[in-house]
Amino acid sequence: MNQGFRVFDAHAHLGVARHSGRVMTADRMLEHMDAHGIDRSLVMPFPLVDDYRWTHNLIGDAVKAHPDRFAGAACLNPFIAEPEFRDEVQRCAEVLGFRALKFQPQYQPVNPLARSSSFLFETGLENKLALICHTGAGAPFALPSLFILPARQYPKLPIVLAHSGGSIYALEALVAAKVCPNIWLELSSLMPHHMGDILAAIPAERLMIGSDLPESSATEIGKIIDLKIPKDSEESQTQYSLEHGSPPVRWQVIRARPEIAMMLVALSSLSFLFSA
Repeated sequence: MNQGFRVFDAHAHLGVARHSGRVMTADRMLEHMDAHGIDRSLVMPFPLVDDYRWTHNLIGDAVKAHPDRFAGAACLNPFIAEPEFRDEVQRCAEVLGFRALKFQPQYQPVNPLARSSSFLFETGLENKLALICHTGAGAPFALPSLFILPARQYPKLPIVLAHSGGSIYALEALVAAKVCPNIWLELSSLMPHHMGDILAAIPAERLMIGSDLPESSATEIGKIIDLKIPKDSEESQTQYSLEHGSPPVRWQVIRARPEIAMMLVALSSLSFLFSA
């Protein structure tokens, strides 16, 4: 916990990053989580890895060893043969118990509006996974607005806009979430003043924190905990769940002080959630 709040990090990475050389093990991540009062983390591969299957297994082992601390998400090269892509995502969902699929158009330049990219959305839906989409750096394919039409085409698919457009496109992300009820916003990399604009339009139950990188955790958590939220932005203390098959994907708004509605939210299976 952090200052009385349960904290669920919806954007973290394990493995070895080919593009940066960054390495993160499960043990180091747990040490970092304990130091920052993070209860649970949704962990995924870095955008570029040498072997996505090896990295998925690494994350699967971490989830199996620490089911109360980690949930897993897949991320793999969308340019491999489509049957291979679909089979690996299915393995991650059914064998490793992953809860989401990550799409990273900054490093995986796939046009979300192209007919040839429909397999990304279909694979997430078929495996009852949320689709986490990097937005911001990497335009044009990383523009938040490009996910509006797919969200409408696949209304039962939860789509998370990671970074909420990365500050420069934050208002695009706001519009996308406003017009598409199956779009959620993950708030990492936004400036604190963006929070007020987003909260004025989007319910707190569709917002979530993420660190992305360990050194950002204190900043990302602090900008939410220290936020002054008007009373007309407060949301229900009850759990909200989006039912789309079995098991359901659930999101929880956790509030520790009655005057503040928090965006410390979690993506997971039923066992991921703690009672408020």
